[in-house]
Order: sequence, then structure tokens, then C-alpha cells
Amino acid sequence: MDYRVNLAARMLANKRGSLIGAVLAVSIGILVIHVNFVIFQGIYDAIIRDMTDYRFGDIFVSHEEEATIERSHVVYTNWFERVPLVQSATPRLSGSADIEFRSMGKFNEEFDVPVVGVEPVSDILASKIHTTISEGQYVYARNSIVVGETVAEDLGGVRVGDNLKLIMTNQGGEEESKRFVVTGISKTAGGQGFDTSVIIHIDSLRSLLDRPDESNSIFVKLNEKNPEAALDIRKQFLAAYANDDLKAQTIEESAEATLKGFRSGIAMINLIGYFGMGSSAFAIVTIQMMLVNSKTREIGVMRAIGAKRKDILMVFILQGMIIGAIGAGAGTGIGLAYTTYAKETNMQFGGSLALEVNYNWPKIAETALLAFFLAMLASIYPSYRATKLQPVEAMRNV
Repeated sequence: MDYRVNLAARMLANKRGSLIGAVLAVSIGILVIHVNFVIFQGIYDAIIRDMTDYRFGDIFVSHEEEATIERSHVVYTNWFERVPLVQSATPRLSGSADIEFRSMGKFNEEFDVPVVGVEPVSDILASKIHTTISEGQYVYARNSIVVGETVAEDLGGVRVGDNLKLIMTNQGGEEESKRFVVTGISKTAGGQGFDTSVIIHIDSLRSLLDRPDESNSIFVKLNEKNPEAALDIRKQFLAAYANDDLKAQTIEESAEATLKGFRSGIAMINLIGYFGMGSSAFAIVTIQMMLVNSKTREIGVMRAIGAKRKDILMVFILQGMIIGAIGAGAGTGIGLAYTTYAKETNMQFGGSLALEVNYNWPKIAETALLAFFLAMLASIYPSYRATKLQPVEAMRNV
């Protein structure tokens, strides 16, 4: 091993307090970035996960201009289900209704409540909205209704078994109404499901709207998460029905309005994390300057016995590299431990979304390397100061 490496390691070992402080500075900088990534990227990925499972699927098909799709949904769902990578495809229809509810002699009413019409059998295969039922069960008949938790509370505490009256305006401008039995209450962490909506059988909604066999979207679920496959299937579908004026979007496209602002927030938080890592570099500069000041005698002796300035420079740069390597290793190890804990425990805060935690190995490696190079760069100025010490001056200043 090069004597300069031995000397750099020995100097640091003799100043354990300074070494520990510098390593901690680097480790904490890395840990802050890991924590930021796990929490904020985890929330972002959790939103995508839930919007995929509940609202948009892996591919979301709708009409380019009209509110509803002209052709029967059977044509499109059959096409998708012939594709090996597709798990299921299901139609959905949406509208809005006024809801009347009487309980214990008290009359409650809500206006313009979103209504989602589903085909129960295929919807259970394609989406996971049925798993959000906190009480009761999912839609199973034409007179059953699932009420979002927020709507249930706004109506004065709707419970399973209660009767609701939906009032809607059909496409002819006439008012239609129908009574439903509440079979379930839907609740999702973070409200990414249909907490502010009600869910009924798609045929019931078609009847109320006088839109037989119509839908305004097709929800498509793949067998596994595969963005590239989703893009390819979308492209094939649009080519097969090029004259139907349809648009097919992946989750990132269909949920763009929700995700755009969140991405900006993540970028800002990550920038703050990198500023924190930059501050650790200033801590290393300070500690290295202290090491230079405490080693003036050794520097003088080295220069007196013929050590060149570049040797002195290399010794202190090597110290920065050692600090960077240990700090990057420790910070990355602690960060991975935190990430593993968050992943295994499905971390969430106060009943909010359970984080969707993933190991982003390129990001982890990039953070560790950046910390290492910052530690090395932070050593350049103190190293340069060390080379400026003359042997006689160094010996005299001890």
C-alpha cells in the first residue's frame, strides 16, 4: 500500500473525533436524501398505484371528444381480453345525481354527487375498488349501491341496509329517479378511490340516463406492472380502431393533472436534500482545516525530509476520500435499512396512503457517488493550504 494512504489513515485515526464528525456529516446528508425519496417518492408511487387500481387501470380508454363511447363496449373489451398480457377489461359509465336520504324522521339531501356505473363481475377482475369496502359488500344487483365514506357522512350517517333515492336527468332532459339499498361503504386512504362518489350497477345508470349499452370509459388491467407493454398494447389498440376517435392513455397520461404538481414538489424536496449534502461538504472543509492546523509539525517534518508538495496534497485528498468512502457506505447502509423498514411495514402516517416503496438502485448509487466526490472535492482547499506551509514555518508554528 502507498505510504501516503497509510499516513492519511493514521492521521485520521489519531483524530477520531474529527473523523467521526466528518463521517456523520456525509452520512446524514445521504440519509436525508434517502428519507426524502422514500417518503415523497413513496407517496407519489402510492398515488399512481391507487389511481391505477381504482380509477384508470393500466390503460384507460375514452372518446376523444364525446362524453360517451359510441360503439358497444363489448367490441373493445373482447379485443383487450384476447391479448395475453391483459388480465381483464371492464366498462364504466359516470354521471351525477341528487341524493335523498331519510333516517329517524330526518330528511337529508346532497346535490351533484358523482355516480359511477360498473359491471360488477368484470370490474372485480379488472380493478381493486371492491377491496375498499369497509362495511358490507360490493355492488351485486341492479338495486344495490355502494356509498363513499364522505358521501355517507354528508348525508347524516348512511349505513348498510339504508335506502337512498337517486335523482338524475336523462339525455332527453327528463328527470328520472330510483331507490337503492346501500350494500357497502367505500373508504380509501388518502381518498384516491370513490369516497366522494356512489357506485351502482352500470345497467341501472344506463336506465336512469336513457343510454342503453353506452359507456364513457374502458378500464384495462394488465397481468403485471409493465409500462412498456402498456404502451405497446395501447398502440396496437388505437391502430385496430383508428376510425373510432378513441384515446387510450397509460396511467401517467390519464392521471397527469393530479401528478404534475406533485412531481414539482418532489423535485423541490430533492433539491433541499442536495443542499443538505452540500452543507456536509462545508463541514468536511472545516474539519480538514482543523486537521491541517493540528498537523503542522508533521507537515514540516515531511517537507524537511524531502516530501514534495504533491505528496502533501495527496495525503489530505486521500483523507477526504477515506471520509467520503466511510460516510457514503454508512449513510447508504442506514438509508437502505430505513427503506427496507418502510417497505416491509407498508409505512403510512396517521391513516394516510401506505407508501409504495421501491429500491431505486441507480438513485442509491448516484447519491453515494455524489457524496464521495463532494467529500473529496471538499478536501482540495485544505490540502492546498497544507502544501503552502514551508518546513521552517511549520516547525516554528508548533
